[in-house]
Amino acid sequence: MNPLTSHRTRRATTDDLEQLKALWRAERFPVETLEKHFTDFQVVEDAQGGVAAAISLQIAGSQGHIHSETFADFAQTDLLRPRLWQQIQSAARNHGLFRLWTREAAPFWRKDAGFAAAPPELLAKLPETFGAAAPGWLSLRLRDELADPEALDRQFELFKITEREKREKILRRARFLQFLGTLIAALIFLSGFLLLLYVFKHRT
Repeated sequence: MNPLTSHRTRRATTDDLEQLKALWRAERFPVETLEKHFTDFQVVEDAQGGVAAAISLQIAGSQGHIHSETFADFAQTDLLRPRLWQQIQSAARNHGLFRLWTREAAPFWRKDAGFAAAPPELLAKLPETFGAAAPGWLSLRLRDELADPEALDRQFELFKITEREKREKILRRARFLQFLGTLIAALIFLSGFLLLLYVFKHRT
């Protein structure tokens, strides 16, 4: 019998909070901090309704941070971690995420999930809310960054700025031409007036 047939994955609820706090204390995680964001956690529930495993998916814009992985029984990590990963991927799709970050050290995240060490140029894109952009971060691109809503917003803002600059340039040129036209008209009028004055004086 498959040992996981009685397990199910879901998002954490208030009913899980006390169990989660006990797991966090065992791992010496910052309980008070995590408690404020317990709904970020995805859990694997055992047959008795207890929390067998949990991990957080913190979201910032279109990027996600996987952290604070914990297990009630570490003998089951190899069985439960893939279930957590499936739940994270489902949540990431639901939120339209394009990139995931983690500092989890288990080999699974590199070997099975596909994460890789983030190079410096990629670390520059790490959301500040996830932590310092220091070595040790792993990253996984879920889809093309061009499909990222934030990237599209930035491109749209750039388009608007470019169009505004073009419009201002056209308006400046139009104002210059208007000024030039007014100046030419004034010169023609003045020339005509001086010519009439000259003719009038020399008629006498």
